[in-house]
Amino acid sequence: MAPQLAAAGPTLYAPRFGTALPCRARTRKPVSRRRAALPKDEDYYLIDADESIGDGFSFSGGKYGDGPSKSDEWFAQGKMVNAYPVYGDKGKAKDPFFGLTMGSGSQSSYDIFRWFCVEAGSSSSPKVLLIHGLPSQAYSYRNVMPVLADKYHAIAFDWLGFGFSDKPQPKYGFDYTLDEYTSSLEFLVNAVAPDKLSIVVQGYFAPVAVKYASEHQDKLNHLVLVNPPITDKHLNLPSTLASFSNFLLGEIFSQDPLRASDKVLTSCGPYMMKEEDAMVYRRPYLVSGSSGFALNAISKAMKKDLKHIKKQFVENKDNSMLGHERSLAKL
Repeated sequence: MAPQLAAAGPTLYAPRFGTALPCRARTRKPVSRRRAALPKDEDYYLIDADESIGDGFSFSGGKYGDGPSKSDEWFAQGKMVNAYPVYGDKGKAKDPFFGLTMGSGSQSSYDIFRWFCVEAGSSSSPKVLLIHGLPSQAYSYRNVMPVLADKYHAIAFDWLGFGFSDKPQPKYGFDYTLDEYTSSLEFLVNAVAPDKLSIVVQGYFAPVAVKYASEHQDKLNHLVLVNPPITDKHLNLPSTLASFSNFLLGEIFSQDPLRASDKVLTSCGPYMMKEEDAMVYRRPYLVSGSSGFALNAISKAMKKDLKHIKKQFVENKDNSMLGHERSLAKL
């Protein structure tokens, strides 16, 4: 029976990450209470705020401290899963500007990519794979997983290039194309859910899951799409995402942790993140440049293929999927 469609290796050590850039010395400033700009303004971070509030100008955007962070706690809940072989031997990855060898975070794994996964619920329960959108992390499902855990075995993961998963430099083992993401998803699904499962996917990664589902209908119970790009208005990326595909400026913008995480995630609706949660999304961009280059590459791929994606998405929806369910409760 075809699935139903709802529209709606090596040990990896997480660097200790409190809530600030460790290289920036903290000095007590005279209190200068500037008005916090309204969310509709271009920038709404406090420039000179009390230490207890934070200092957005430093790119940390949050409280300074050396203690455990939400990012540390989240990493401790998960595990690394090896899936999708690294093809080709192109040597050490180099940056696109000066040709300098990149750090370990931008290098492909030795032979197989490492994915960060978090699980909740009994392994004997029906499996639900939770796929985050662009540019997010598995962390976005942190409140959903405990709810599903009563009846399901919920699994959330970070895509390659995001969160704690591997982030190889483009052209050195993974180019972040949608075809590569589809192929890699097949390997990951086989690793974490050998039997049938349901998939929930959000945003611009929905076409990847739809393509996978169309090729593996016998593998799926349900496919739930949240905010998928299925209308003509989705033929162009939102401006906050499209900026990362610009020549040269895209590489620069994607290295800004506030622009790459906060601005994109908060521009899609009225939701305002708590500071401690925002730091989890900023973390990859503060630790190294690899996440930024990955974001730049996937944004370019999305911009190039959006028209084809939309057409293929509709064809797969019309020809391969049956039924229309509207919420997770109907899984």
